[in-house]
Amino acid sequence: MANLKELKNRISSVTSTQKITKAMKMVAAAKLRHAEEAANAARPYAERMDNMMASLASGMVGRDDAPKLLAGTGSDQRHLIVVATGERGLCGGFNNSISKAAGQRIDKLIAQGKDVKVLCVGKKGRDALKRKYGHLIIGLVDLSGSKRISFDDAQPIAQRVLAMFDADEFDVCTIFYAKFVSVLTQEVTAQQIIPASIPEATDDEASDVVYEYEPDEEEILAELLPRNLSVQVFRALLENSASEQGARMSAMENATRNAGEMIDKLTLQYNRERQAAITSELIEIISGAEAL
Repeated sequence: MANLKELKNRISSVTSTQKITKAMKMVAAAKLRHAEEAANAARPYAERMDNMMASLASGMVGRDDAPKLLAGTGSDQRHLIVVATGERGLCGGFNNSISKAAGQRIDKLIAQGKDVKVLCVGKKGRDALKRKYGHLIIGLVDLSGSKRISFDDAQPIAQRVLAMFDADEFDVCTIFYAKFVSVLTQEVTAQQIIPASIPEATDDEASDVVYEYEPDEEEILAELLPRNLSVQVFRALLENSASEQGARMSAMENATRNAGEMIDKLTLQYNRERQAAITSELIEIISGAEAL
């Protein structure tokens, strides 16, 4: 009977867990819809910004008067790694995959004799990296208070990175995040944001279109390069948000299914134990009756 009671308690416990994971899956699905819409809405703007930057920068690359954000410092000795992860767990390997990719890049840079600093956006990335790279972490940006990622969340991060660059604290900055592809697929992405990584123009974009700028390219780039940094950070945060909810939804769906399978196995075991106990009692009753 003690064994039957234990099995019954386990079935009750797993059933409660299944209800929780199912509810978390539904919440993640609702959040995913909003996050995916926001990420998809931001992509065209970020891509158009990249194209415009490519057009503007094409005539500035290699010039002595090129903006520092575009040309860089002329060195790649000091690196700032921005690691964007989630604030919470229960989302499968989402946080770990980003932290692992960032850790591999850090190890590679250190092996090359580079100086590395790490800025964590999200507590889970800090928690994963602090054991091995705690001495390299210079700060944490906590976004747990933001229900939905907005441009106001990205701007302080971009301003902090810009302030460090202006203070000559690093030469190259790379941000790690997960690009949302689908609920089942999130691509870990490493994007260089300083110096600005300008995409090459496609054949359609490289047509015989002539642009006139007012004021000149230098003034426009000086204004747009810091803004483009904020846009790219914002895009990374939106992609991360959608990827996190997709990963959590998938993880909770798997957990719910696994809980159901465990309940079925425990129920079968409970029924067998109960049947064995009943059979044993019947045998004892029949044996006692025959003895009398």
